[in-house]
Amino acid sequence: MTNCNVRVTGGTLPQEEIQQYIDRAESKFGSRPQGIDIKVDGDFVELSYDFGNVPFQRIRRITGYLVGTLDRFNNAKRAEEHDRVKHAV
Repeated sequence: MTNCNVRVTGGTLPQEEIQQYIDRAESKFGSRPQGIDIKVDGDFVELSYDFGNVPFQRIRRITGYLVGTLDRFNNAKRAEEHDRVKHAV
């Protein structure tokens, strides 16, 4: 389990509540945040998560479809992509 940098402003929170916010982020977004800023405003809290560098996947329009990679294409679509005319810029 990696550490999560937590910064609470505007008040104090019990450690159990802070851990619940971290667990919620992990279940909602699929990865554990590197940091979390918690702004306390009375009975309300404002949460800001830091997940660090999120990998970026390039999306292209190929043969009428928006795709990141060609690995999900069947043989006919792969042949269509291979035979298409590619224009120079």
